[in-house]
Amino acid sequence: MNGTSAVLRMTFLLMFSLAAFPARAEMSDVTAAVHALAKVRDFEQVAISPDGAQVAWVELLRDASGAPSRNTAIYCKSRNDTAQPKRITVASGKDAREHDVAWSPDSRQIVFVSDAEKAGAPQLYLGNCSGSKPKRVTSLTGYLDDPRWSPDGKKIAVLFTEGASGGSDPLEASPPRVGEFDEQIAEQRIAVVTLATSETKVVSPPDMYVYEYDWAPDGSAFALTSAPGSGENNWWIAQLYTLPSAGGKMTSIYKPPLQIAIPRCSPDGKSIAFIAGLMSDEASTGGDVFIINASGGEPRNVTPKLRGSASWLAWTSPAQILFVQDSRGKSAVTRVDVGTDKIEELWSGNEFLNANMWMGSLSVAHDGVTTAAVSSSFTHPPEVFAGPIGAWKPLTSVNSSVRPLLGKTESVSWKSDAYDVQGWLVFPLDYDPAKKYPLVVDVHGGPASVLTSAWPKHFYEPILLSGQGYFVFFPNPRGSYGQGEEFTQANVKDFGYGDLNDILRGVDTVISEYPIDPGRLGITGWSYGGFMTMWAVTQTNRFAAAVAGAGIMNWQSYYGENEIDQWMIPYFGASVYDDPAVYARSSPISFIKNVKTPTLVVVGQYDAECPSPQSFEFWHALKTLHVPTSMVVYAGEGHQFHAPENRLDVNLRMIDWFNKRLPRGNEKAK
Repeated sequence: MNGTSAVLRMTFLLMFSLAAFPARAEMSDVTAAVHALAKVRDFEQVAISPDGAQVAWVELLRDASGAPSRNTAIYCKSRNDTAQPKRITVASGKDAREHDVAWSPDSRQIVFVSDAEKAGAPQLYLGNCSGSKPKRVTSLTGYLDDPRWSPDGKKIAVLFTEGASGGSDPLEASPPRVGEFDEQIAEQRIAVVTLATSETKVVSPPDMYVYEYDWAPDGSAFALTSAPGSGENNWWIAQLYTLPSAGGKMTSIYKPPLQIAIPRCSPDGKSIAFIAGLMSDEASTGGDVFIINASGGEPRNVTPKLRGSASWLAWTSPAQILFVQDSRGKSAVTRVDVGTDKIEELWSGNEFLNANMWMGSLSVAHDGVTTAAVSSSFTHPPEVFAGPIGAWKPLTSVNSSVRPLLGKTESVSWKSDAYDVQGWLVFPLDYDPAKKYPLVVDVHGGPASVLTSAWPKHFYEPILLSGQGYFVFFPNPRGSYGQGEEFTQANVKDFGYGDLNDILRGVDTVISEYPIDPGRLGITGWSYGGFMTMWAVTQTNRFAAAVAGAGIMNWQSYYGENEIDQWMIPYFGASVYDDPAVYARSSPISFIKNVKTPTLVVVGQYDAECPSPQSFEFWHALKTLHVPTSMVVYAGEGHQFHAPENRLDVNLRMIDWFNKRLPRGNEKAK
């Protein structure tokens, strides 16, 4: 039997024999906590008008049961109006995917994407904050994303993928690969709509996938990041280009050694700014701020000594750039003078600011001071805020009745080798300093990412263990954002070694300072965190229990199984075919006979980023070596889970696994 077929067949057997069973413990309080998290209303985007007077936002909707929906709604509100926000929708009383809001230069209109007229067939619409019915301005067949007005307000550009029903997103479930197989490439291109005539023209070449773009201030050209081939895989090798807005030849002006994001043209048209650094995931942006002449040349790092990681930027004048950075677990709004490289921190706090999901960001008005964002923290669910930087006022109160489901939190720091490392410690909900508690370490994904103090909103939430009487530790080891680009690149060719050392030194620190029982330690994580969980139990027996979510057992086989292999070369220095030894060095399979830790393994059936055969291989090894283990493959899910029953089940199983192996009070381990 073909080896791959055997793995897939066994995966299906596991899927049907295990995933159908409920978690063994009856934990009604946990179920209630998971449902409560799911009912928090969240926001996908915030956009402030250029004059700073109005704010529009995209709110994620819930289905009839209160579970997260794929649908979204657009709301608009004047900053100085006490009235309720107005919903801007194509079809009143009908939920749809309405998203990607952009204000016209004169602040009178918004453009957005909606499939309300026909599900799965999005078009561009023009609306305003009066609540009147929006007007459709396109008749395209395909997926639309990121509309942007021309500086004179006469045209709108949009990213257009002809014939596609959705955008490129490796987090989503990958379709089954059956029949004769070849790489299928959907090309995301720039289309320009002339509003006076409704004429739509695709202006970028058919053989290039466009990721991000910006209009030149005179409307004559675009700055964009692009690469040939697969949109999901080639973001990591994208270059910076310019393109005439009327169409024509794209000109590469910079081929970066690593990754670039957020190209933005200066107000005088002379320069293009962008963020560059080592990034492991598209849309998880971090690095330094660079500028380059609009005609090309050598870029210049204007934040060379930044002790954080820039995640968003905008020009506020030809001489100044405003950016958001992650800095040692905090969000900071910072300004840099591009002539002198002088950096000024305008605001810093534990609140996490974002205007467009994922990493920290803002939406800024033309004055360069008035901004809007979503703000949240571990203890405060998300709301929309707007106002001068650092003096924001809430525009929404949709989550005002939500109460924290966890204990207090503290930022902790420790020394590991030459690095100062930071992380977050969440206390047990009913904390008593006279008692000893178990601790579970949750390692974030990426690895180029960072755990901030944002409100928990992912589908897999070890933070729920706080309500079960645990300390929960969230380290940001080397490879993370938040401490400068050198720190982010410190795990290149070193996966699992330095970063695990950072984590273990952090565990030592919190054990020495808080009432934590060193005999009751657990570890978990998803994606890269799932790999680190698998890796940790091959390197140490300190952990009494582990849960590996969407992990990686064998970097050599993973290279040929996943659908985004381009991200690996900057980390390993070469492809697996050119240097297999560097991949083997960091593979849990190379040390698998060391494992003694009982480990639960969970993964989505159609995970494109961390394919299920990796989890199967780890589970199979532990079973063969008689290490207590169990595996669940969730039907139809990708790298992130959507089905409410699966989101609940994976959290219940995780908590049940730790509860049975990290006894609390006088309980005995099983």
